[in-house]
Amino acid sequence: MVYGEMQKEHAILVSIVALIWGGSFIAVKIGVEDISPIILAFFRFAIASPLMFFIMALRKKIVKISPADIPMLLVLSLTGVTLLYILQFTGIKYTSATNSALLINTNVLFIAIFSWIFLKEEFSYRKIMGVLLSFIGVVFVISKGSFSISPSIKGDILILLSALCWAIYSIVGKKLLEKYDSLSLTTYTFIIGTFLFIPFIYHDVWSVKISTEGWAVILYLAILCSVFAYVAWYYALEKAEATEVAIFLNLIPLFAMLLAHLVLKERITILTLIGASFIIYGIYITLSGKKRA
Repeated sequence: MVYGEMQKEHAILVSIVALIWGGSFIAVKIGVEDISPIILAFFRFAIASPLMFFIMALRKKIVKISPADIPMLLVLSLTGVTLLYILQFTGIKYTSATNSALLINTNVLFIAIFSWIFLKEEFSYRKIMGVLLSFIGVVFVISKGSFSISPSIKGDILILLSALCWAIYSIVGKKLLEKYDSLSLTTYTFIIGTFLFIPFIYHDVWSVKISTEGWAVILYLAILCSVFAYVAWYYALEKAEATEVAIFLNLIPLFAMLLAHLVLKERITILTLIGASFIIYGIYITLSGKKRA
């Protein structure tokens, strides 16, 4: 069984979280048809941030950030919210939801490499094999079996850059998690990241017109993806081993592919499936590499 000793209810919870996050790629693809990717990202966190702060207050976990840690918190906010979602949402606009979901999960590989370089963590043969397999998968997904430049290459590259941002966020965040709890750190990151959107959206936000469908997308991203899913994810991390929980991240691209096919009518080609298999198995090996090395 994939989740080993993880209790059934926790496995179900993180599976629901994976389904919600998988659905986010479809929601964003629908949203960016009428809303600027940057505006969409801004409203997501403008709504999610006060809700997260309210939850943090209810749990009486409001903590004071040391002035010495503010520069690192700014880096977290830029790479984990502002730049991450500007790149990701813009990338989704120019590529498929399926490609986006597959490529964003390469952040696990970047994290493994950066952890080896900057945190001096062991880079085992299993991790090396995982990175190589996933790289082959990325080539399949992006190239679609052709050596010519795909029309979606711009979006694919932006998604990979957003995965790189998430990896930087994870490495910097690991240092701060030694001093602060995950809920507080995420909430402050959301709040600061929201304000950091302002230079990018100041001139456009006042004239933007959002349809009912657009607001539905924003609320899905803000309430389900950013609030419920994050809180549920951290709850699961408190109750089970991090590696066991992280394995469920592999469900996100699978859910996204299925939903993209059903909702957006995106074609699932044999090359996409081959690439997906390489990426997901490579991520699985990378995540389990430390445990089995």
